[in-house]
Parts: sequence; C-alpha cells; structure tokens
Amino acid sequence: MSRKVFSGDTTYFPGVGQIQYEGPGSDNPLAFKTYDPSRIVAGKTMEEHLRFAVCYWHSFCATGSDPFGPGTRVLPWTVSGDPKASATEKLNAAFEFFTKLNVPYWCFHDFDLAWEGSSVAESENNLQTMVALAKERQDVTGMQLLWGTANVFSNPRYMNGAATNPNFEVLTYAASQVKAALDATVELGGQNYVFWGGREGYVCLQNTDTKRELEHFAMFLEKARDYGRSIGFEGTFLIEPKPMEPMKHQYDFDAQTVIGFLRHHGLAGDFKLNIEANHATLAGHSFAHDLRMSADAGLLGSIDANRGDPQNGWDTDQFPTDLYDCIHGMMVVLQAGGIGAGGLNFDAKVRRESTDINDLFIAHIGGMDSFARGLIIADRILKDPRFSELSSERYRSFDSGDGKRFENGELDLVTLRDLAAKNGEPEQVSARQELLENLINDHIARGDCQVK
Repeated sequence: MSRKVFSGDTTYFPGVGQIQYEGPGSDNPLAFKTYDPSRIVAGKTMEEHLRFAVCYWHSFCATGSDPFGPGTRVLPWTVSGDPKASATEKLNAAFEFFTKLNVPYWCFHDFDLAWEGSSVAESENNLQTMVALAKERQDVTGMQLLWGTANVFSNPRYMNGAATNPNFEVLTYAASQVKAALDATVELGGQNYVFWGGREGYVCLQNTDTKRELEHFAMFLEKARDYGRSIGFEGTFLIEPKPMEPMKHQYDFDAQTVIGFLRHHGLAGDFKLNIEANHATLAGHSFAHDLRMSADAGLLGSIDANRGDPQNGWDTDQFPTDLYDCIHGMMVVLQAGGIGAGGLNFDAKVRRESTDINDLFIAHIGGMDSFARGLIIADRILKDPRFSELSSERYRSFDSGDGKRFENGELDLVTLRDLAAKNGEPEQVSARQELLENLINDHIARGDCQVK
C-alpha cells in the first residue's frame, strides 16, 4: 500500500517524492529496481513478507562521528538550545522520510524520540510529549510502530550495566526507563518490545558475580513482562544477542546462549529473539546461522537487517547489500513460515563519508532491493526439487528401520553398539556441498528476479 506522505512546516528532503518501483531497467537511484510492495511471492506480497522498518537512531540522530573525529553529517532538524523544538523537527523529518520511502514500520529508543530530563519524572514527561506527537503523525500517515525500546546503555550511569548492574539504584533507574518505554510502545500500538543488553555483561571476571547478575537479569525481564501485560501489551518481547562491544563479554552472546537463558528461566513463552546480522558475525557465526538456531527453537521474532565489514572486527552497521546473506537469510525465514509480527528493521547507518541528504534514501533503497532479490531467489531455490533432495537424502537412514526407531527413543546404547558390530564400517556418503552451492549460484545467475 502507499502511505500518505507526511508534510510538516519544513521539508527536509526537498525534491524527493515517494519512492516507486521502476524495475530493473531504471537507472534512477531514487527508485526500487526489485522491491515491489504488491508483488506476490510464496503466497504473500513482498510488503507482507519483509515488513520493512526504519530505525530512528542511526537515521536521524547519528552524525557520523567516530573515536577519531566529530560527525560529518549535518542534521538540519536540530534547533540549537531547544531540545523540544529539536525533537519535534526530528520527528517531522523522520515521518517525512518514512512515508517517502513508503515503508510500513519504524522503531525507536526512548531518548532518540525524546530528550533525557534531570529527573525520572521529567524524562517521563518529555517522552510522553513526543509520543503524543508521534501518535498524531501515525494517525495521519498510516505508519505503524514495529517496536520500541529503552536506551539503558549510553548514559554513564550504565557503565557497569543496567539490569545486571551491581548497584541496585542503577537497576531501578533502568526500570523507570523500561516502564516509560513500554508505556510509549503500547500507546503507539507497537507490535514488539526489544531488550538489547548493550552493557549487560562484564569486563573483569574476577570482580563480577556472574550467577547473581544473570539471576537479576532474568528477574528484571520477568517484571518487565508482567508490567507490559498488565497495561495491555499483547505483542512479543524480544532479546537481541550480541557477543561483546561495548562490554568485553555480554550475557546475550549469541542466539543459542539467549535461547538457553530464556528456557532456563522460564521466559521462552513471552520472549523471542531479534537477530541482527552484524551481531551474529561478531559472534563468529553467519547471519543465517543465528536465524536458523532461533527458528529451530520456535523463537525467531524479528530481524535487524545490516552487515559488518569482514576486514573490521567491530559493529560497523552497514546497509545490507550482500546478496548471499540476503538469500540465505530469507531461505531460513521462508522455511520457518515467516517472522510473524516481527520485521526487517534497518539497524544501519550511512557511512561517515556519505554526507548528502539523499544518501539516506539511497542506502535504504539498496537494502530493500537486496532483501527483495533475496526473497525471490530464496523462494525459487526452495521450490527446486534438487534442493530438497540434497537436504533430505543426507538423513534418509533416519526415515525408516532402526534409524527411525532411534529417533523414536526405542533403542538403548547397548542396542546401538550391537547394530554397529553387526553392520560394520559405514559407507562413506558425500555431503555434495559444492553441488548445493552451485545450485544457489545457478538461481542467482538466472537473473529473472523481475519475472512474475
């Protein structure tokens, strides 16, 4: 569907109309070449499959600063000396961008949307003010909130963590922010609520009571869940894994770590995982690996779509343009039956060297087209009988006979030993990995992503 373009008192993206699908023949950098929201793939529209969202923080707050220099991006919606006016203009710029890009969803942290006050009550009032304005703009445009969250990692008070902080007073301050962010998410109709444990971990193991901190973390999540349900939040709570950075070791290291934590503490019924591509690669995995682990556990909730730079060992948050990543990721999503109420949030930022105002559009268009191509090619691969045969034939020995009896729990260890003695050395069976890789390449090389 096409959303109504938001127009405030000031146009921050002049000369840019609503981005349209123009097809592969277009050389217009401000047009989609593959992403056609209404196109049907695997029984649903692209918009329904991909559920794209724009993040508030990187897109409208980040200036491109790094440890070696100040920002390079000028944010024209900043009003010097007036935080409320700046927040309002930033909101106007964001909704102009959302609706011109024609995505269905957006995401925010509390202090991206508002500004932090000098007390808990003042911060709450600031956030409530901006939520009221955001709700007005949602009502006018048809935009929806994919998820909200609280930034409980940037302020110096959180240098030792938030829910896992050894100081109880810091934990209570984090709780005040999460409560306010949950209130805001419910008011804006958010479909999910995310916890990113940016500093939930440790730097020095010798002065850290890890057992106690993990128990505090679980208790904090439980109380946040209970509060959310009490105010009518019916959506999914999401945990976003990341192995390190800013902490040396974070408790939500990777998908399997989080799955084990949720199950151990009885939280898996309300919580799922928000998988970020760059976080998976920092943990030494692929994007598709963490997606698959989450999907296998029935806990795949949403996706932060970005990528890292293989030559840099940190979270570079680049826009996703690696076609293999997009194909492999969408294969997992399609096999899992989709991402439900989750979506593909572009937790990505333009490069420090990209300073034109339109670079933000171009970056998102590239990411959206990449995932649209990934969706089309993934669907085509999964429908190719050769793919299913290559996968299923590896496990054929478990489909009947003694293999099936083992899966059903009917064989004990002694019986398994006796079968080994009876059958002798197993036949060597090729995994045929190269054939599978070539099959994927063949579908990419077909180049008919536009055939409907």
